[in-house]
Amino acid sequence: MVNFTLDQIRQLMNKPESIRNISVIAHVDHGKTTLTSSLIAKAGITAESNTDFLDHGELEKQKGITIKSTSVSLHCELDITGKGQAEHFLINLIDSPGHVDFS
Repeated sequence: MVNFTLDQIRQLMNKPESIRNISVIAHVDHGKTTLTSSLIAKAGITAESNTDFLDHGELEKQKGITIKSTSVSLHCELDITGKGQAEHFLINLIDSPGHVDFS
């Protein structure tokens, strides 16, 4: 079950101070897409077992590697002050290819 609504995402898009852009960068076969897929599953967007959510191209699915960068937006609530008041953040998560030829 998704733990945010499209309205929450739209509201956060108008608050640049609440936007965080994160790119997962590492060498080939070091788990970038697996990590990103796990975070997406934790947000309730996909099932835990769906590891090819970000690899859209036929060649990416055949070879089991990321060829093009893919991004997804997530909603996050954190109590960063410790006062019991959650702040809302929009996290733009980017999965990047690991091979230098795809940069």
